Parts: sequence; C-alpha cells; structure tokens
Amino acid sequence: MQFPDSVKQQSCSDCLSGQDLGFQIRMAFQPIIDWQTKTIFAYEALVRGPNGEGAGWVFERINEQNKYYFDQACRVKAIETAAKLGCETFLNINFLPNAVYNPETCIKATIEAADLYGFDLTKLIFEVTEGEEIPDKDHLNRIFRSYAKRGFQTAIDDYGSGFATLEWLIELKPHILKLDMQLIRNIHLNPAKQHIVCKAIRAV
Repeated sequence: MQFPDSVKQQSCSDCLSGQDLGFQIRMAFQPIIDWQTKTIFAYEALVRGPNGEGAGWVFERINEQNKYYFDQACRVKAIETAAKLGCETFLNINFLPNAVYNPETCIKATIEAADLYGFDLTKLIFEVTEGEEIPDKDHLNRIFRSYAKRGFQTAIDDYGSGFATLEWLIELKPHILKLDMQLIRNIHLNPAKQHIVCKAIRAV
C-alpha cells in the first residue's frame, strides 16, 4: 500500500499536534483468561464514547480524514488508562492496518505514551480483527514483522470469520490466535471445525 506524501505529512502532523477528533474517547477493558491457571493473562482495550457509548457509536464518527489520528489516539488512551489503573498484565491494543502508513514512524507515539505513563512496553500485544478489509496484505505483513522486531507480540482476533487463509496465517506468524466464537461453538460436536482449528494452531 502506497500512501501519498501529503497523507503521510498530514498524519504525522495530526498525531504530533493532538488533533481534535471532535469527541472524546474512553477505554473499557475486557479480561482475557488463562483457563489453565485460572488467572487474567491480559486485558483487551475496547474503545468507547465519552459516556460509555459502544464502539459502533465511535466508528460512525471515523472517516478518511481522522482515522490516522484515531488509531494513534486509541493506543495512547489505552496505555494511559491501563497505567492509571495499575494494570500489570499484558495489554491488547487493536489497531487499524489501513491507518498505519509506516510501522516504524507510527509506533513512535505508542512508545512515547508508554514512557510518559510508565507502562511496560514488553506487555503490549497488537491485534487486528480478521474481519477488517485489508486491501494490501503485504502491508500488514510489514507491520507484523516490524512489531515483532521491536519485541511486541501480535495477534489476530476472530480467526475464522474473515480474510485470513491458512497460507497467509503462516506468512503473518502471529504470536496469538483468537478464534471466532462461531468457529468454536459446539466444536466438540463438529469434526470439520476441529480440523480447521488444529490446522490453524499448527500454522502458528
């Protein structure tokens, strides 16, 4: 995916200047449980409106002009809130691949936020929802490789509901694979679902 220079410059300017989205965002935190140890492994940061409005309310207000800053704002708000709450587990942050024009440049605000709020960078997990349309698969591959080099973990959410074929899963090499609810529902009664899950687990 090639982003025009004008878009790159505007995106950097927005992130650095703290462009106003026109509304405030908050974060809700959903625990991710390690069922073997019966402990909380991580919290997934989920964007909400200023009065607790759901993610749908927020995304109705996101467009081509503000999605770059929105992606950065969500990362910063997630880290800020988790740090203030004393979160010591892993923190899962969803990101929009189509709002990241350069992984190395766009990660800077995240690193600065972790430093500012005293959050351990090694506890960050970046995840992308499988259902999001990814017009350039090589672009997402570059993002995953860049994040892995920095020591961040990566994850694919809702696997089995969208874009990721088994072959692409092997290319992406995510650290964590979160299975779609429909794929695992009654899986003990469905050999076909069991086969899909087993192949996916072997792939990563």
